[in-house]
Amino acid sequence: MISRPLNAYERAIKSLEAEILNMGEDVNEILMLSMEGLINQDEDMCNRVIEMDDPIDDMDYDIEQKALEIISLQQPIEKDLRTLASAMRIIKELERIADYAVNIAQVSLRLRKKGQYFKPLVDIPRMADLALAMVNKSLKAYTQRDVRSARELDDDDTQVDKLFEYLYDELIDFMKNDCSLVDQASYLSLVARYLERVGDHAVNIAEMTIYMVTGERRPFDRVNE
Repeated sequence: MISRPLNAYERAIKSLEAEILNMGEDVNEILMLSMEGLINQDEDMCNRVIEMDDPIDDMDYDIEQKALEIISLQQPIEKDLRTLASAMRIIKELERIADYAVNIAQVSLRLRKKGQYFKPLVDIPRMADLALAMVNKSLKAYTQRDVRSARELDDDDTQVDKLFEYLYDELIDFMKNDCSLVDQASYLSLVARYLERVGDHAVNIAEMTIYMVTGERRPFDRVNE
């Protein structure tokens, strides 16, 4: 079966989605590099992460402007409006994830001044792996219009939340038992919180995918923070 050529509107949507995927790849990279900077206490890597933030902000702005232009020129119907509204929301979620990567890099620079970590970093990298997987899964669900995969993100987020709670309690215990560890443990708890929020934003992307495809709002019965 020969597929028909895409019309101007469909081409514009395809182009917009390609740019969102490119932004997602950059966000994935900045988050991975922020963890590399944290784990290796690499000052140069942390500074590189901080420098990567402005180009991602620019991508956010450019994609939003293109989406608004499509709305103004094409006057899309309800379903297409959901597609464009979802796209604009998703880039904001990606931009916030990039901000958390920068936050991690900034905290890592402060941690570096405190010397070697008082314990090997095990659970934080595990959290990062889970959060990164959630971001990638949410973007794949978006591009493939995969509602089933999008719905799985809520359960994935529960795993991240449980790991955060365990790690937070552990760090609190360290601080209670040894006051010399307060600074390091406090900074590490911030990193864990940022990663937990990354998971929340991945869930938000999944929610917008479900809304885009089905029109369903608040599919997970959760409050976005």
